[in-house]
Amino acid sequence: MKLDTLSLEEWGDALPSSGFEPFHAPAALGVLDEHADGDLRLYGAFKGDRPVGLFPAVVREQSVGTAVMSPPPGFSIPHLGPLVMPASPKRRKREKVNTKFAEALVDELGVESSLTLFRTVCNTSFPDPRPYIWNDFDLETRFTYELHVGDEDPEDLLTACSKSLRREIRDARDLDVTVDVEGQEGTRAVFDRTAERYAEQDRGFSLTWPYVRDLTDAMAADDRSRTYVVRGPDGEFLTGVIALFSNDAAYYWLGGARTTHEGVSVNSLVHWTIVQDIAAGEPRESIHTYDLMGANTERLCRYKSKFGADLAPYYVVESGGAGMDVAKRAYNLVAR
Repeated sequence: MKLDTLSLEEWGDALPSSGFEPFHAPAALGVLDEHADGDLRLYGAFKGDRPVGLFPAVVREQSVGTAVMSPPPGFSIPHLGPLVMPASPKRRKREKVNTKFAEALVDELGVESSLTLFRTVCNTSFPDPRPYIWNDFDLETRFTYELHVGDEDPEDLLTACSKSLRREIRDARDLDVTVDVEGQEGTRAVFDRTAERYAEQDRGFSLTWPYVRDLTDAMAADDRSRTYVVRGPDGEFLTGVIALFSNDAAYYWLGGARTTHEGVSVNSLVHWTIVQDIAAGEPRESIHTYDLMGANTERLCRYKSKFGADLAPYYVVESGGAGMDVAKRAYNLVAR
């Protein structure tokens, strides 16, 4: 196995047709390279000319040492981490490729050093973090909700939702409101409302408008971003959601601040419009899942669980030990 550092163009050529996240896309990584503090490095493992593993990371050098992060904190990137694409479907060979790729990364990045912090949040398609455990990293399992849409009729899917969610969606449909895909004006409105909501709750909000603007513009050019906006009868902004898209799934990324109009919450109508678009093959025919982005906060799970989605695990792999707790604080990696 040969490990190379790739350009964005080479990364795009090596990317598989499925199994990756929106932020694995070259457009997203290019924006991250412009806005993140650190050096974006794109690693590719090859057997001959065939790519069998990919790993994007931001490497940040500081006086306390080096941090290798995939994804870096502060950019609202829920998952990134390694992609493994062995040619053989046989379990033994798949495990061999995964193990050798992990070992090559550990060696190349020097993450066995006590002065190097390694942290990656894997995507839900990455099934086997054991090689990292065998290399003495800590492992945490987290969860998200995935609603499998496929070619199902959304009205049939609605029957699997909770009674209160069905009523909320149907009541919102009867209102004099519109849900449309909008451009930068709508995206800015969603960003501003989200920032206001965080401030009202006295919570830190790390995103900046230039980053969100650049990301959504770059992703929209490749049909990987849409901003869904709800407006009232006079065109007033009510709420909205920025959705991102891989080849397999749509992701609820930003927005969705709870909003009522004429006594009815209109947030669920936005989510169900996204589900309807997935079922209709928009913006990509290959998309079959809606990822509600997280199932780790009890308060938020009370709402997200109403969609009847499946619970999907994913893994966080990071350097362990008491000394690394100090390093995590230094690199702003402590969970907010």
